[in-house]
Amino acid sequence: MYSDFQKYLQTTLAEIREAGLYKNERVIITPQSSGIQVEGGKDVINFCANNYLGLADNKELIQAAKDRMDARGYGMASVRFICGTQDTHKMLEKAISDFFGTEDTILYAACFDANGGLFEPLLTAEDAIISDALNHASIIDGVRLCKAVRYRYANGDMADLEKQLQAAQAQRFRIIATDGVFSMDGNVCPLDKIYELAQKYNALVMVDESHSAGVVGKTGHGVTEQYNLRGKIEILTGTLGKAFGGSVGGFTTGKKEIIDLLRQRSRPYLFSNSIPPMIAAAGLKTFELLTRDNTLQDRLHKNTDYFVAKMKAAGFDIKPTQSAICAVMLYDARLSQEFAAALQEEGIYVTGFYYPVVPQGQARIRVQLSAAHTQEQLDKGIAAFIKVGKALGVLK
Repeated sequence: MYSDFQKYLQTTLAEIREAGLYKNERVIITPQSSGIQVEGGKDVINFCANNYLGLADNKELIQAAKDRMDARGYGMASVRFICGTQDTHKMLEKAISDFFGTEDTILYAACFDANGGLFEPLLTAEDAIISDALNHASIIDGVRLCKAVRYRYANGDMADLEKQLQAAQAQRFRIIATDGVFSMDGNVCPLDKIYELAQKYNALVMVDESHSAGVVGKTGHGVTEQYNLRGKIEILTGTLGKAFGGSVGGFTTGKKEIIDLLRQRSRPYLFSNSIPPMIAAAGLKTFELLTRDNTLQDRLHKNTDYFVAKMKAAGFDIKPTQSAICAVMLYDARLSQEFAAALQEEGIYVTGFYYPVVPQGQARIRVQLSAAHTQEQLDKGIAAFIKVGKALGVLK
């Protein structure tokens, strides 16, 4: 049987390569940081990590993880409701709730699990989910696992959202689901207008804060801070794998009863091991650091504003952004790979994004800024983009 299936797989993989869509993984041999070393020994500046606050190699987080591993062990070897809950897990859940101004929090192995396990326990075929067209794959998969009636509105289009909400009045309960920051474009959802429509049409709101928490808002508390809606959104999901240390672990935070029901019925929570104590401790330290001052958030915002302004002035086609994501549009998949490879030769580490990660014909290089980037690194990155852009005919 496998020989036939193997031929099918080989043909499919060949087609992916021929289309210029094959994804190669490059190997890093140093800690994640703004400056890294790749296999072979080449030093490069990293402009494609989700390490927005530069905490992935933070010494305080590393020490907190080491200390907790000594005190509480390596792993839990259990799900939460059997014997997988330690004091560190509960402390982290409280810290997340305090950060977002919510009533309670539940931890998951990843935000993909948080989103995948969110909708099915809460909604039935009597209900409706109204989802932004550019939502993350994890939200899409979570919606697919639920029997609720599905509606979709164009990205950030409030007229279309209102139209879908009107249609969804036929259902019992309604949830509007949206990313806080859309990871491929860098735009922030218009949460103030979404909230107004939710109030008008009696709907709940769910926001995935994965790319916005720690980044968006004056003090980095996410889109609810940016739109002065702290504590008013029923459901927020997020990750510890981006701004909050760059490790693993996800969460859902929001209204107490929602979190309580998820603890009873959310399948990824009930059937997955607890996150390791050392990860929970490092996460706890992250929130402690972020309550001390806004140094990291301020530096990130400054770096982002500088880089985007310089890239636009150079003539690059940049998607409008309100986050730490700068999408440099190239439109052609093969060009995006050639551009990224040429940049690596210049000491700049980026990745080309193309179908199916983004729509056909929308290939790009997604630059992600960090509080850890120095002025020298930013300038070197901009200069390399301009050099390669001219060499490949992107810039005149």
